Amino acid sequence: MRSKAGLAVAAGVALAIPALAQQAPAPVPDQVAAQPPSAADNGAAAQADTAQAQSGPAETAVEVVSNVTFAAPASSVEYPSWARRDAASAGALNSADIGLGAVPWGAANGAFLSTLMRRMDTPIASRWAHIALRDALLAKAPVPRFVNPVDWTAERAWLLLRMGEADAARLLVAGIDSDRFTPKMVQVAVQSALADADPPALCPLEDAMRKYEPGVRPLVTAMCSSLSGEPQIASAQIDDARRFGRVGGIDLALAEKVVGAGSNTGRSTTIEWEPVSELNAWRFGLATATGLGLPDRLLTKASPQLRAFQARAALLEPETRLASAFIATGLGVFSSQSMVDLYSAIYDSTDPSDLPDSDAWKLRQAFVGKDRDTRMDAIRHFLAKEGDSLTREGARAAVARAASLIAPDAKLDKDAPGLISAMLAAGYDRQAARWLGVVGDMNNGDSDRCWAMLALAAPGGVDGGVSNGRIASFISRDKSPDKKRSALLVAGLAGLGRISESQANTINRRNGLGLGRTTNWSRMIDAAAGRGQPATVLVLTGTGFQASDWNRLSAAHLYHAIAALKRTGQDYSARMIAAEALSRT
Repeated sequence: MRSKAGLAVAAGVALAIPALAQQAPAPVPDQVAAQPPSAADNGAAAQADTAQAQSGPAETAVEVVSNVTFAAPASSVEYPSWARRDAASAGALNSADIGLGAVPWGAANGAFLSTLMRRMDTPIASRWAHIALRDALLAKAPVPRFVNPVDWTAERAWLLLRMGEADAARLLVAGIDSDRFTPKMVQVAVQSALADADPPALCPLEDAMRKYEPGVRPLVTAMCSSLSGEPQIASAQIDDARRFGRVGGIDLALAEKVVGAGSNTGRSTTIEWEPVSELNAWRFGLATATGLGLPDRLLTKASPQLRAFQARAALLEPETRLASAFIATGLGVFSSQSMVDLYSAIYDSTDPSDLPDSDAWKLRQAFVGKDRDTRMDAIRHFLAKEGDSLTREGARAAVARAASLIAPDAKLDKDAPGLISAMLAAGYDRQAARWLGVVGDMNNGDSDRCWAMLALAAPGGVDGGVSNGRIASFISRDKSPDKKRSALLVAGLAGLGRISESQANTINRRNGLGLGRTTNWSRMIDAAAGRGQPATVLVLTGTGFQASDWNRLSAAHLYHAIAALKRTGQDYSARMIAAEALSRT
């Protein structure tokens, strides 16, 4: 670990602690089924294939260290047998309850899956793929073969952190008894504590951190002394760290701020952000833990994942978290209801005289406006929100429930695509499907987009099925670059089985949509689906969706992912991902 930055991490989310190493080699890319861990590691080659939507896989900031040999930390307490938790079943969700069955990983090679997860470039393009993958990582399920159960939990938590899922990662870390922590789990637990802005969670890891980062350990020791009610000792330790330690500047000042937050320390620290050029996990975690807001100039440059960490930081005012909450919702970390709840808190804390000009008031009007025009005006305000793709998707989700309360009407043809997109952003598939009855009465441009989304999202599809003629009409009017929307539509319909294989092949050849391309990744996800491994399919879906936005995602990748999800009983996720592709391009 690089010494000067302590636990600090570039771009605010990548680990600076030495690597999640201690990993058995992975098998060749096409072999997702269990194989001996002595097989050759071709994970990097697989990644080059799976990330073809980009120029190639971005190297993660994880520094691979293969010679870490120290033992797991000794426990400072003895666990009674009745309090022991089974490391082999760590998780917060019942896998069967979320549609993944009793053995979601099947006979997959856990070492290979760990490699895929560790090398996944996040965030991924799809909000709904993020949601489904998060649930799979949180599932309480048998551990795959050829991987240590504690290390397997650490890998899952590490990926969740890189997805922006601080709370989900904490649930997994908390499910492992601390005396069973492996070096990998210690590293992830430290980053989880920072992402959750929870300095006390570093204290059980203090001794183990000596082996990784002696430079930052004195700061952690001082903070923990203060938090445990030893202010004099804490003050002396922070003074020693200032005189003799390796860490200074803002990183030392923030640790001193945490020390000062303890009782009877008599210390007061002013944080000067002016010299700071970037945020990182240490700075985010300690600043947020003491209720400090982060400068806008630094926050706007931070990664989407760090913005998601900030969105759920309860010590910060709701208004302070709002911009990050839109990003968190666009990622899939926040739900539609979470946005409504945040706006409700802002509404309650706003002076009544200021309410009529606030977005909190507008969102309220979207739900309870006196008439349809009032409600539609409020919904349009959010659907017109400017910002990047994540912010716009977050705005759609914020008004999703309100949009579902608007009765279908062909006179709203200009608004219909936005209303349907909003409903689908939050998963209101049945409510959105009601618009099928009026789509035919809209003008062609608006009708096409609405029909395409609903043909993919509606639980029962469209009445009478999907004809070649209707698809041809859509393609002929598609103005997207290289007929991107048409390719995504046909990919989604074929993956869902709503058009036949022969139909898809004919349309693909006639229009040059590129859906027939096969890769190592496509063969792996097809094989995982054939073996009935729904969670493995989700990891591979995330691997195949490594793109900054939908416009850079291959339609062939969408087809194979949707088909694999459908084949493993994940129809809802498959429909939502397919419709999202049309909504966001």
